[in-house]
Amino acid sequence: MAPDNSTVQRDSPQTPMIEWFKSVPGEILWQQERAAIERLLPSLFGYYALQIGRCADGDASLQGWRIRHRFLLDSQILSDERMAMAVADPLQLPVKTDSVDAVLLPHTLDFSADPHQLLREVERVLIADGRLVVVGFNSWSLWGAWRQLAKRGGAFPWHGHFLSARRLQDWLTLLGFEVESCEMIMFRPPLRSKMLMQRLEFMESMGQRFWPLLGGSYVVKAVKRESLVRPIHARWSPTVQVLGASVMKPTTRSKNG
Repeated sequence: MAPDNSTVQRDSPQTPMIEWFKSVPGEILWQQERAAIERLLPSLFGYYALQIGRCADGDASLQGWRIRHRFLLDSQILSDERMAMAVADPLQLPVKTDSVDAVLLPHTLDFSADPHQLLREVERVLIADGRLVVVGFNSWSLWGAWRQLAKRGGAFPWHGHFLSARRLQDWLTLLGFEVESCEMIMFRPPLRSKMLMQRLEFMESMGQRFWPLLGGSYVVKAVKRESLVRPIHARWSPTVQVLGASVMKPTTRSKNG
């Protein structure tokens, strides 16, 4: 039986995120992040895509997907779901190994109890040459400096991990990923005044030109390369049960010895 929506929405850790992204800096940031994500979606292809964590505005209906079967794994269920979804622990994904063509992590690592373990799970479920898109806060930025002043209060999003883009890329490389692109965005500080944020809009073009590594947020796309050390698996059955009653078929097979 599905949990009561009102209770889940009130108690879920995703709720503060959705609320914060309605603020002035949150709305501006999400506009840029959404545009960056949607620029990448046409390059993701295959049969099955998994999104872990809800997008900033609570809507999972990003435009531009070329993958028809999309699944959302989240900590809550809302009444207006537009994707097949499941509530589960992202550190122990209920997904078959080597069965997903693309994974989207919209600020999921920022607020994960164990971001490195989450990446290991993502690597496990992705097929060889599967794509991963990560959206995260960059610690080496005005936003990272702001976090150092605000995180003691425990308010969203300043209590998050804020992994630097360089650290994330190092983790991905260790897990066998190859980073294909990294777009840095949001070079303005997270001010609450709409008027000041509008006046500082010139910092976006200046940041891209003069300090491109210091954006407050990044959108990274990486491809999983076939592991050379993974144990040989038995041949898969024709269909695999994934995410409850949904059925996923891998687009490639593991190589048998």
